[in-house]
Amino acid sequence: MARSHVRRAASMLDQDTGGGEILASLAPFPTHTWASENYPPNIPVAKARLEPLGVQIISEYTISSIPLPDSSLDLVLNRHGGYSEKELFRLLKPGGIFLTQQVGGKNNIRLNELLQNQVHFPYSYWTKDVITHQLLVAGFELLSVKEEFPEAQFTDIGAVVFCLRIIAWQIEDFRVEKYRDKLLTLYNDIQAHGPLKVHEHRILVEARRPI
Repeated sequence: MARSHVRRAASMLDQDTGGGEILASLAPFPTHTWASENYPPNIPVAKARLEPLGVQIISEYTISSIPLPDSSLDLVLNRHGGYSEKELFRLLKPGGIFLTQQVGGKNNIRLNELLQNQVHFPYSYWTKDVITHQLLVAGFELLSVKEEFPEAQFTDIGAVVFCLRIIAWQIEDFRVEKYRDKLLTLYNDIQAHGPLKVHEHRILVEARRPI
């Protein structure tokens, strides 16, 4: 879907591009293409990858204040990044497209259920209904909305620990020492019954600023 929109756009922005890996796969780009990224370790990586492809990197911004003119974009892409509906509406031209894949509030929640005494995931509020409602309130039209819960498997306890250390917001106070007993129980269960199966949560929304 992103590639199809990129081909038709004259100007576009990729929000929270990370190191630019996904965006680079969509080249060639419109003449006026920007990518935003403000996590310091990612900025030089994104510049090295994307600037040779004609993409301008924006590194000083907030989600509610992006330094581009009103109605300057045909397309905004966003994969797992934050955004402001009001700012998106300002940036997009009439008829402009916002295409996003968001991580939903039930993402890998099985890990929380197995390890926490009381399940707490700080983004549990982030549902399909909330996302679509906020876009509608901001004035967008919804072209397509999809929700999926793809299965993921952890084949050993090391992978579980690695995931929870890298994705630090899944269990905010995660430390091996603190969760050692429950990790041991989970380890034994994997050894006895095979991989731990969890489900990711993905929400795809294609929205348009009305013409």
